[in-house]
Amino acid sequence: MNPYEYDESIRKNGFGSVAGVDEAGRGPLAGPVVAAAVILPEDFRVEGVRDSKKIPRKEREELFWAIVLNARSIGIGIIDQVEIDRLNILRATKLAMHNALTDLTTKPDMILIDALTIPSIPIKQMPIIKGDAKSASIAAASIIAKVVRDGIMIEYHSIYPSYEFDKHKGYATKAHLDKIEKHGPCPIHRKTFHKVKDLLLPF
Repeated sequence: MNPYEYDESIRKNGFGSVAGVDEAGRGPLAGPVVAAAVILPEDFRVEGVRDSKKIPRKEREELFWAIVLNARSIGIGIIDQVEIDRLNILRATKLAMHNALTDLTTKPDMILIDALTIPSIPIKQMPIIKGDAKSASIAAASIIAKVVRDGIMIEYHSIYPSYEFDKHKGYATKAHLDKIEKHGPCPIHRKTFHKVKDLLLPF
C-alpha cells in the first residue's frame, strides 16, 4: 500500500479530514525541536513524498513548496532549547506537536502521528511506527518540519558562525563536537544533552 492509499483507507473508515504530524530535531545537540501538522486534500498526489531524512535537500525543498501551496491546512510548533532543557526532549516534542495541531485552521477528524500520541488534544489519534514511510500526511509533516527547522539553523549560523550550524543543523557530527570542544557550548546548545554537558565550559 503506498502512502496515499494508506491515508485514503483511513478516510474510507469515516474520517474525512486526516492530519499527519511529525517532528524534526529530537536528536540534535542544539536548536529547537519543530513539529508540523498537515492536512492534505484528498486528491493530492505528488511523487516523492516520503520520510524527509531520505530526501535530498533540493528535492525536499521542492516538495515543501508543493505541500505548502496545496495543503488544506498546515500548523507549526517550535520549542526552543531552553524549554527542551526544562521539560526533557520527549515532553518538548509532544508540546511542539500539540502546538502544531492547535495552529491548524481546519480541525481534523483523525490525527496520524509518527509513533506518539498527544493526550492534550481531544481528537481521535493513531500512533504509527515509522509513520513517515506509511502515511502521506505524516511524510508531508516530516518534510515541512525538516525544512522549517533547517531554515532556523541556517539563521543561527549567521549569529554563531564558529559552529557551522548551516552544515550539520546541530546534529552530533564529529565536526560539531570538535567545535563545541574548541569554543564551548553557545546559547542555543541543549545543556542537558550529555554530549554537551560533558564538554560544558563557561561562556
